[in-house]
Amino acid sequence: MAIEFPRTALTAAAALLVMGTGLVLGTGTTADDAYAAGAPAPVTTPVTTPVAAAPVVSPAPAKPAASPVGALFAGGRHFCTASVVHSTAGDLVLTAAHCVRDGMTFAPGYHDGVAPLGMWTVTSATVAGGWTSSADPDLDFAFLTVRQSGNPASLESLTGANVLGTNRGFEHRITLTGYPDTTDSPVVCDGDTTRSGSYQLRVACPGFPDGTSGGPWVTGGAVIGVIGGYQLGGDTPDVSYSACFDDDIAKLYASVTG
Repeated sequence: MAIEFPRTALTAAAALLVMGTGLVLGTGTTADDAYAAGAPAPVTTPVTTPVAAAPVVSPAPAKPAASPVGALFAGGRHFCTASVVHSTAGDLVLTAAHCVRDGMTFAPGYHDGVAPLGMWTVTSATVAGGWTSSADPDLDFAFLTVRQSGNPASLESLTGANVLGTNRGFEHRITLTGYPDTTDSPVVCDGDTTRSGSYQLRVACPGFPDGTSGGPWVTGGAVIGVIGGYQLGGDTPDVSYSACFDDDIAKLYASVTG
């Protein structure tokens, strides 16, 4: 999970630092209730990138291995996980909302201290209004727009992408990928998801500690969840959670892609 948000229970008095803009307090409402009550509109925030130590970057090979999953960096180290999701512009990345902060860069296919396709600057982040106002765990997802200076190619053209899968129910066989913040290579697990509460998915996969937040839950080429949601992804590295990808994330995706 993200280094500033350990996997511990989110109580009614939990405080969450969102987008570097201030504290948001409250337990939140369910995603459906939030929209029914006229929840705030999605929030897109420009993301600034301060000068920071960067990981080792190798020149991009002539035929880079396609890998839509990568590590999110800030302050010279990786702290969360993200993945490329299909868009017309080919510049869209998906992660958990609680991972969003200033100064982010994305390293697709990061391994062994090497970013094979270089670092991609996060220029904006879009989260649901209900996440910004109350840190609703059922809205713990975010879309990031990225670019790489001097590179005319889109990120998706180099890595491939998962499509966004919505309203597909709760039981799936998935591949889960994440970057623990203490290692420089990802961990991968195949597991079966189950329902947890009204709007959460659960999977028992060992070895997903802090840093793996935002890791994609993929089945059949579609991403149907990211590590986050309940307890910001879970209070043990052996069980992970995700907000259900339903109409709420579909609306957020539409607001970003048009």
